Amino acid sequence: MKPRTLRRKTIQTNTTGSPAPAIVKDRIIGEVIELMRINKMPHARALAEELLTTAKAQRWDPAEAVRVLLEAEATGRTKSMLDTRRKRAGFPSGKTFEAWDGAISSIPAATTDYLRTLEWVRHKENLIACGPAGTGKSMLLEALGHQVIDAGMSVSWLTLEDLGSLVRRHRIDDSVNKAIAKVTSVDLICLDDIGLLSVSDDAAEGFYRIVDAAYEKRSLAISSNIHPSGFDQLMPKMLATATVDRLLHHAHVCQTSGESVRLIQAQSGKGIHQMS
Repeated sequence: MKPRTLRRKTIQTNTTGSPAPAIVKDRIIGEVIELMRINKMPHARALAEELLTTAKAQRWDPAEAVRVLLEAEATGRTKSMLDTRRKRAGFPSGKTFEAWDGAISSIPAATTDYLRTLEWVRHKENLIACGPAGTGKSMLLEALGHQVIDAGMSVSWLTLEDLGSLVRRHRIDDSVNKAIAKVTSVDLICLDDIGLLSVSDDAAEGFYRIVDAAYEKRSLAISSNIHPSGFDQLMPKMLATATVDRLLHHAHVCQTSGESVRLIQAQSGKGIHQMS
């Protein structure tokens, strides 16, 4: 029995009832493009007609044409995955190490280089960046977060206010544990700007729950205006002790210093646009 062939009539229609795509002049290429649509290969499909037409005219090795199309699909899917993970992470500004200026950072270059290896993330260790406002703590965390995503891992970006809201919202139906488990299901949890504002009881509880849930299972990266030893200024001492105990057990503490980079830039006129 001869193998069944794919009929052109079938190729020009689809099961969803949506309009069929424009008919390509070359029947075989048209069928390939439609099969790519059916098999959800949008990135390869976008260049298939031009590439296959060129390949046919120039007598490419068929395997080379297939390789280029599959490579385009793989590259496109990777980019889409990374874009989705960045969006889900909730980064505040999109700053990466491309904007990092080691010359004005108080963090030793050797420390930054080590952190950028991401070995601490793979080993489920923590990072605490503490120091005065404007000394690059949040930027360091965000740049590392983007690098974690580029390495194929996942990140979430939170503040203590976010944690307070989460605890209040889920305490109503007693689903706080479930909500915390969801938040800590990523490879790196970033908690930004601890110590800037007073901490509510709900936020303090959320902070402890996050640290406890992540302990030896996920990595935490925290930016704070005060050293963790002073967290009892922000939350009940017993809760602070339990939190810091878990937080510092497998941690790298990075102390920043100096004047605010933002203030220095503002005083020098950088980043200021003249009013017209």
